[in-house]
Amino acid sequence: MFEILLDKVYGRLFAAQVIALAGTGLLTVALGLLAYQVAGADAGAVLGTALAIKMVAYVTIAPVVGALAARLPRRGFLVAMDAVRAAIALTLPFVDQVWQVYVLIFLLQAASAGFTPTFQATIPDVLPEEARYTRALSLSRIAYDLENLASPALAAVLLGFMSFHWLFIGTVAGFAGSAALILSVKLPRPGAQPEPEGGFYAKVTHGVRIYLKTPRLRGLLAINLAVAAASAMVIVNTVVIVRALMNRPDGDVAVALAVYGGGSMVAALALPRLLDRLADRAVMLSAAAGLAVLMLAAGAIAIGGRGDGLGDGLGDGLGDGLGWPVLLALWGGLGLFYAAAMTPSGRLLKRSAHSADRPAVFAAQFALSHACWLIAYPVAGWAGQWIGIGPTFLVLGGLAAFGAMAAFLLWPAGDPQVIAHDHPDLPADHPHLAEPGHIAGQAHRHAVVIDTLHPHWPAMKT
Repeated sequence: MFEILLDKVYGRLFAAQVIALAGTGLLTVALGLLAYQVAGADAGAVLGTALAIKMVAYVTIAPVVGALAARLPRRGFLVAMDAVRAAIALTLPFVDQVWQVYVLIFLLQAASAGFTPTFQATIPDVLPEEARYTRALSLSRIAYDLENLASPALAAVLLGFMSFHWLFIGTVAGFAGSAALILSVKLPRPGAQPEPEGGFYAKVTHGVRIYLKTPRLRGLLAINLAVAAASAMVIVNTVVIVRALMNRPDGDVAVALAVYGGGSMVAALALPRLLDRLADRAVMLSAAAGLAVLMLAAGAIAIGGRGDGLGDGLGDGLGDGLGWPVLLALWGGLGLFYAAAMTPSGRLLKRSAHSADRPAVFAAQFALSHACWLIAYPVAGWAGQWIGIGPTFLVLGGLAAFGAMAAFLLWPAGDPQVIAHDHPDLPADHPHLAEPGHIAGQAHRHAVVIDTLHPHWPAMKT
């Protein structure tokens, strides 16, 4: 897996990702402390609102930026987004009002909504071979998991001898380092493709329309819902379960989250070889179903052990069956299935769009997947408070089961990666005709968006 880091361009891009993730991790810790400084006991409400603003920015801004990014030089655009993020992070230590936190968080996450899908859409052009790209996806997943483990520890060390305001400087350094590394490489230019017909609205929605009209990507959207439902339970309610219901020390919250991250890393390490033998559909659907089964089983154990159904909110306990060892096993399993369901998604996006359309399609995935999180986060929080943690497992497990079943129905079992077709009416300079092995007037193998948006669909489907 790690041999792809020897590729000069990808190696530097991966280093840029790692450095930026470290800066983002420090930002997460610093924001929590900043919220407490500004809002005191209301810090939780401030952070919850900031999280909602982050999701709204992702959902609304990503498609717009995706439409623009495909028409801008990639390297310059990515560096500009890093520069904007660094500039905003530099102003955060001077915030003294809650509204200022909200405004800056929206601007910061809007820049991230531009950077992240464009960066992700660049990697398939840097590593066009699917086997190497699959390994890059696994490395990216590992980088995210390591950031979740390492950044809080690094922040704790730094806070031992400096004010939390200095953590924002670490964030600035992370974004600046990312920009410098991206600036040091030459990124491939996407191939030319016809402009979508219509005005700015058509361009903004182009990626979403490709996404929603492509069967495998409709299945991916349903998998996103299953993943968000299960993972929101971990992110939102781990602290409630460990501290309030199990009465365990603060450090065990970190232990539970580390086990979840560890399960994700195990899957990321195993996936490259697994995907060499099994189809993406089989792996991803099985993982989505696994998430639903674990969530529903946890809910049944929690409620069955208590014996009274709904109880009276957070104070009703989890039942004798869902103890600490079971929780750790559950969190490890959820992390494993989470990575197995989501890591291959880049492969689906890559084979569902031409190079020029990839920023828009990756932006659509970014926006639509975060729309699923925007649903799951409040359900996890509000249901946990109103009906208890055990029933919340069942509610979110049911949502995950719905997503897994929808994915099974929406994603055809015989989903082809390429389709043989010919289009003799193309002009001589059309990029399709320049493909290796193509003979004018004859059918050829060509990876396409297999949907009604493809300009040659009427001829291809025959």
